[in-house]
Order: sequence, then structure tokens, then C-alpha cells
Amino acid sequence: MKQNRNIRLAAIGTAVALSVSVGLPAHADNGTDTGALREAVTAAGIIDHLQALQDIADANGGTRGSGTPGYEASAVYVEEQLEAAGYTPIRQPYSYEQFVLNAESFAQLTPTPTTYAVGTDFATMSYSGSGTVTAPVQAVDVNLVGDRASTSGCEAADFAGFTPGNVALVQRGTCTFRIKADNAIAAGAAGVVIFNQGNTDDRLGLLNGTLDAPRPAVPVIGTTFALGAALAAQPAPSVRLAVDAEVVVTESFNILADSAGRADRTVVAGAHLDSVAEGAGINDNGSGSAAILETAIQLAASGNAPTNRVRFAFWGSEEVGLVGSEYYVSQLTKRQIKEHAVNLNFDMVASPNFVRFVYDGDGSSFGTAGPNGSAQVEKVFLDYFASQGLAVEPTEFDGRSDYFGFIENGIPAGGLFTGAEDVKTDAEAVTYGGTAGAPYDACYHAACDDITNINAEVLEQMADAIAHTTMTFGETTSAVNGTSKGGGSGTTNLQYKGSHAVK
Repeated sequence: MKQNRNIRLAAIGTAVALSVSVGLPAHADNGTDTGALREAVTAAGIIDHLQALQDIADANGGTRGSGTPGYEASAVYVEEQLEAAGYTPIRQPYSYEQFVLNAESFAQLTPTPTTYAVGTDFATMSYSGSGTVTAPVQAVDVNLVGDRASTSGCEAADFAGFTPGNVALVQRGTCTFRIKADNAIAAGAAGVVIFNQGNTDDRLGLLNGTLDAPRPAVPVIGTTFALGAALAAQPAPSVRLAVDAEVVVTESFNILADSAGRADRTVVAGAHLDSVAEGAGINDNGSGSAAILETAIQLAASGNAPTNRVRFAFWGSEEVGLVGSEYYVSQLTKRQIKEHAVNLNFDMVASPNFVRFVYDGDGSSFGTAGPNGSAQVEKVFLDYFASQGLAVEPTEFDGRSDYFGFIENGIPAGGLFTGAEDVKTDAEAVTYGGTAGAPYDACYHAACDDITNINAEVLEQMADAIAHTTMTFGETTSAVNGTSKGGGSGTTNLQYKGSHAVK
């Protein structure tokens, strides 16, 4: 789950110097010639990096998760590649409160004894409280018919008549998981089960969410719609719910590397480097990290400097709550925020059962636009894919990836995505091939997200789009984020403010 969480952050140094001169010659805003860079950035080169990340995971317990030796080794690999290309990468350290799940179980005791499967039927919500509860289940304002519109648990009044000590069964919809859990706990719930809403295809499966810190006092889990509906339909089921979890202060870091160019028009091309604890994370998000790494390498090999500074950012701790990217933005002064022209985010760009998704910057598809300038980012992607005769679909700014901290602070953003746990529709299968009714990535957040879990065809297509858009914004001569049109300093150091927590 890629959602914002409250975190505790540590201070870093006061200055970062990144001054290597690399890039491509400037062109007009429209019609930037990106052909040479696209030719140089290939799926084959990216897959070489992915194999290196797989080897690192294999040597480090099968994971490259935040705070692990596998993450450190991944970072060293990226740094060595960047240094060999002529960059001076730096580490931006921070600390955060990491949720650690030690054990979990969920079973129905009556009327039909049933043991539910972890990761299939239920999952503990991140930052859940700990405890073991044996109690009746009581449904709260659920809607299992019609459009299944749900405000279950969003108001304290929903719990009128709730029996303290019971396990509250609430349905996804309208408000955050934390609001539902807090209202249930205030009504005396000894545990909370939040089941998926069931109103659309992508809200039928396992609900695997986060509550944000601080942890509540009781265990909270998510389930499939089918399991929640089955519990709600029974007259008086009782369950046993157990969660053993803790919060551990963990140290990690981002990696940042700059080209030369105007510092008052910084273009951040970012991807998270960490995997989930369960696996190597080769599609999620080795694919995005390796793609921007190869773009950086080939940009440097061109021997020319872009007009605007391009900052290649390899974010840490995305899988535990967007920690690294939110920390980065939290350390920018107001002036530095204005000097960030755009954030380009690449999270999962080689999904096996892919669709080519572009973030809906103008809000025309989902009703939620990004900050001023995001529509321009979307248009650059759309125009590029149209020029290649490649179909695309919009995807929503839903807060599940590292663009979140940027758009929350008014920085335009956009990016690419090839799909995660949601299922491919019949119409998408007609357009993109693959298997309708199957997930875009059946190995999302699983041990099988390894070097075999990538689609080289779409990786090549996305790599070209990444190279094109990075270079296009590296060369644009018009303001995207309200930055000055006066001369900028290509050697300005990045100054970080002192430590403070982000929301």
C-alpha cells in the first residue's frame, strides 16, 4: 500500500553540492529532439540493472526493503553507477517509525469454525494495535446491496447501539480507515475488521491498508468484500483476532544526483529504490529505479548540459509510507519549492499484464487535478505516446506513490505506471493484449516479484517515454511552477532546512 503516514524525521546536513555538467543541447519548448537519448536508453540496459538488483536481493535474504542490508547494497550499486557516469551522488538521511508485524491470525469460531488465510482473506493494517480478541462480530451500517455506497463507520452515530467489547465490522468507503477505526474504538470495540467495499471490480479483493501513526489501542485488519459480506450476513458470528506488532525507529536515506543546469527550474525525476520486505521488488520498483538510472547514465554520456537542472532521485522507504520523498519535500524552503519546476514519478513500469497508464494531471478523467502545471506534464506524455501510435489510459493521483509530497506542496507532477494489483478489463485486453480478469501484476508485493516478473516490451516503451519527458522538461524555456524567467545559477547548492515532521 502506498499511502501517506505520519513519521518522525531526523535532521540532515545544511548543504548539498551536486555540480557535474551533463545533459543535452537546448531546444524550443515544443519539438525537443529526444531521439538520440531514447535510442541510447534501452530495455536491455535497464534489465542489466534489474539483474544486479535481483542478485543483491538473492544475497540479502530475498529482499531490498528499507532499513535492510539489501537496501544498502542496492544504494551502493546505484551510487557506483552514477559515479562512473560522472555524477556526484549524495545520501539524504532520515529516520522514521517503521511498523513491524511479527504475527497475525484471524478465525471464525461460531457458527462455522473457519481459519482465514493471511494475505488471501485478510491482512493486518499497517500501524494496527496489538492484542488478542475473542468476541462476537457486530456489523456497523454496512450496505451489501445495490451500488453498495458506504459511509460505514464514518460517523460516531453509526455506532449507536454497538455493544462494547465486540469486534466492529465496517465497510470501506467515504472516509479514511483511521476514522473508521477511531470511531469504533471510541464506541468500545475490542477489535476492528474493515472489509472492501465491493462496489467496483477493484474493491472486491483483499483490503491491505494503513492507519497512520500513532497506533490505535486494538488490532485492526482488512479483508475481502466476500469475507466481510459473509460475516455481516450471519446472525451472531464470533471470531478470534490476534495481532503482534511493534514500531521500531529505523534509519534510511534517499540518493540524489544532479546534472548541471538552471537550479531555479529543477526537474526531479524520481523512483523509489526500496522493495517490500516480502521480495526483491524487481517490477515494484526496480523497474522505475533502473529506468531513471539508465536515463541518467545515457544523459551524461551525451556530453552536453541541459538548460534546467535534472535531479535524479532514488527514494527510500516508499513501501513503508512514502517516507523518503515526503522527507525530501519537507526540507525545502518556500523558495526552493518554487524552484522545483516539476516532479516526474516512475513507479512500476514493466508490469507483466500491463496497461500504459499516465497520471491524470488535468483532472479530466477523475476530477482531481494536480497543481498548476500538471496538465502540461500529462500533455507531454500524451503527445509522445500519440506520436508513437501507442494507446494510453489515465490513472488517478490517489496518493499511493512518491509524487504525493510534491503535489501536496504545489509542485506540478506527472508520471507513468503499468499497473499493480487491480485487474485488467476486457476492453484493456483488447487494446493492450494480455489477460482480462487477471491482475496487471500478479506478483505485486509478493516474493515472486523477481527478474522473471517484467515485460520487456512495455519496459522499452516506458523507457523511451521517460527519456523523452525528462529531456523535454530539462530543456523547456517556459516556467512550469511559477519560477522566474530570469537567469538561474547552474551550480547553486541545495540548502536543507532543519528537521521537522511532515503531516
